[in-house]
Amino acid sequence: MNSDAFYKKLKVTLDETTKFPADYLYKFIVPTNGDGVKEIQQLFNDLGAVIKTKKSSKGKYTAVSIEVKVPSSDFVILKYKEVAEVKGVISL
Repeated sequence: MNSDAFYKKLKVTLDETTKFPADYLYKFIVPTNGDGVKEIQQLFNDLGAVIKTKKSSKGKYTAVSIEVKVPSSDFVILKYKEVAEVKGVISL
């Protein structure tokens, strides 16, 4: 799917279903053997985020859950775009 179209649809959905500021839960999967977890954590530094990580059963991947208060749908999308730059990341 075209990422621009995806983000436009996400913005519409968020604006229709969420009253901002709001708590938002991001979920990502990254390869365990890289710096992905650390890079993602740094993107949410100083935002008061609650970050939880869990390795897969074989330890090859790490799931990262981040709950943070967000001011707007634009902020949600900005963070998704920033995290998309992390090598090997999958956004859920």
